[in-house]
Amino acid sequence: MNSLQQQAKFDAFIKEFNEERPHEALEMKTPAEVYRPSTRQYQGLPELDYPFHDRDALVTACGRICMHRKKINVSTVLAGQKLGIKEVEEGIWLISVMTNDLGYINLEQRTLQTINNPFGTRLQPMSPVQTDNYVSGSDGGQVAARTGPWWKVLHRLRHSRLALRMISIFFI
Repeated sequence: MNSLQQQAKFDAFIKEFNEERPHEALEMKTPAEVYRPSTRQYQGLPELDYPFHDRDALVTACGRICMHRKKINVSTVLAGQKLGIKEVEEGIWLISVMTNDLGYINLEQRTLQTINNPFGTRLQPMSPVQTDNYVSGSDGGQVAARTGPWWKVLHRLRHSRLALRMISIFFI
C-alpha cells in the first residue's frame, strides 16, 4: 500500500468517525453535529525572542544554522524557526527553542550534541539509569550533553503534516 492509498483510508476513517458514527459521550450525536468553529481568529505563532541568549539564528530550509562561517546541522523539522544561542564556554554554545534547551554545539567539531529530553527528566519505567555523554571544552573541561531518541523521532517526522503540530505542542 503506497502513501496515497494510506491517506485515502485515513480520510475515509475520519469521515466515518466525524460524520457517520454517533458517540456515546456526545449523547449519540456525531462530532460534526456538535462542532462549532472558534470565534477567535488564529494569530499564528508568536515571534520568538531570546533576551537571555547572545544571539539568534534562523534554521535554513535544509536544517542548518550558520555560526562563525561554519554550517551546523540541526534538523529540517525546525526549518524557518529562530533559535537562541548562548555561549556557555569557549567554543561551546547552548542552542534553545523557546524555553527548551536542545543541545550544545562544539564549533571545532561542527556538531550538535543533543540533550536527552529537553522537556524534563522522565525515566522510562524499565530504565533506572540515565547515561550522559560529554562535549569537550576548549580548556579540556567537559560540558554535559545527553543524547536521546526524541531527536530521531522529530527528524523522521520532518516530511509529515504532524511535524509542525508536534513542534507547537511540545515547544509552546
